[in-house]
Amino acid sequence: MAHSERSKCASQLEDYAKANPTRDVLTNAPGTPVGNKLASTTVGPRGPMLIKDFVFADEMAHFGRERIPERVVHAKGAGAFGYFECTHDVTKYTKAVPFAKVGKRTPMAARFSTVGGESGSADTARDPRGFALKFYTEEGNWDLVGNNTPIFFIRDPIHFPSFIHTQKRNPVTHLKDADMFWDFITLRPETTHQVSFLFGDRGTPDGHRHMNGYGSHTFKLVNAEGKPTYCKFHFKTDQGIKNLPADVAAELAGSDPDYAIRDLHEAIAKGNHPSWSVFIQVMSYEEADKVSFNPFDLTKIWPQSMYPLIPVGKMVLDRNPKNYFAEVEQIGFCPAHFIPGIEASPDKMLQGRLFSYVDTLRHRLGTNYLQIPVNCPYNSRGSNYQRDGPQCVTDNKGGAPNYYPNSFQGPKDDPKYLEHADKVTGDVLRYDTGDEDNYSQVTQFWTKTLDAEARQRLVNNIAGHVKAAAPFIQKRAIENFSKVHPDFGNGIAEQLKKHSK
Repeated sequence: MAHSERSKCASQLEDYAKANPTRDVLTNAPGTPVGNKLASTTVGPRGPMLIKDFVFADEMAHFGRERIPERVVHAKGAGAFGYFECTHDVTKYTKAVPFAKVGKRTPMAARFSTVGGESGSADTARDPRGFALKFYTEEGNWDLVGNNTPIFFIRDPIHFPSFIHTQKRNPVTHLKDADMFWDFITLRPETTHQVSFLFGDRGTPDGHRHMNGYGSHTFKLVNAEGKPTYCKFHFKTDQGIKNLPADVAAELAGSDPDYAIRDLHEAIAKGNHPSWSVFIQVMSYEEADKVSFNPFDLTKIWPQSMYPLIPVGKMVLDRNPKNYFAEVEQIGFCPAHFIPGIEASPDKMLQGRLFSYVDTLRHRLGTNYLQIPVNCPYNSRGSNYQRDGPQCVTDNKGGAPNYYPNSFQGPKDDPKYLEHADKVTGDVLRYDTGDEDNYSQVTQFWTKTLDAEARQRLVNNIAGHVKAAAPFIQKRAIENFSKVHPDFGNGIAEQLKKHSK
């Protein structure tokens, strides 16, 4: 009986063997050939081991240090490589080199991930999906670190550690805890918009290829004349949006927890390269001053009827990682990695991430994380005064001076790369933004975006999750969603009554 063709993922080792018909001589880490790797050195066949057995000691010492710290969030993910191609002229908005001319291609990396689960968790969990991109440009690396939703749960980064704690595990039981989750959600109603996305159909995308991506934050573009414009980035999947029904997602969590990683790898290996059409929305400074909502609020969208999508280019992923640890586990993204022509806006959540991500990278990967090949800005020539530190694997800038200013041919700054200057006024205070219109855009989402069946699925999904929370928290959730629309809250209440029978 003929065997069916194995998948590309399943046959990876066979493919490697075919591509490498000769076998290298085994060595230890310093490169010394090893005579026998099947036995440790002992005094006689039953005697104790000897400390001189470096083959064993070298292997075990490295084995005990194989793991680097897991990402606090976005621990489970898949990565791939490809390019961005500029297809439309947007130089009137930005001087950023990926958009310098139509037809220009910029090499890039992408990592897709779930947010709350550990590295061994299921790909199909109901969770936002990370959508992190690294562009290797001629003027340094640009990281666009977003999600598969255009919004987020909170608008002030001071809430982020507490919010993530509620998505993780109870510190006593080490279990996911509905009270923790819904207590925070209902006490901070700015979460309502994102929660309505999360518990809707798009909360369980069908793999990574069939979801959109968003920079989510508001950014600032600057053109060659120094004129600024506020901007949002959109990546629309060319494969079409596909989502998993809740019961299918739950079944796959048990039968194929690596479903999304497998799907992406298999598609690229077969030459079915996924792509996304790239758009921007733009808002002038004058418009930002007059618009009825806060354009820097991450819990809100910019209505496309007011700020239409402008086509920019195409993102294509055509190469799988050569080694997962080297190119996906060690890849590091940071929203502070800008290039000339793209800058930060006053978006509070973005401002908070500018610090926290690079701090995490130095903790997780080390001081010299940018020397790791997948993170190295290889398309530009790095020249600075950073020296030394653990795992420095370059020439450490050789004999160049390590201080600035200097008189000995060290690199110098160039005023043409100065950031755009904004004027800022206001009292320095802690402003609680918890009550800044948490419902109007969610009402639009409920009434205009969702059809009757999608609304019912959203209600069912929320009720199916909040049913495990304490009754007083359930009551608060019903009151909260009722402020979006009476049918929303009433529907959850009706479903909770059914669950309590």
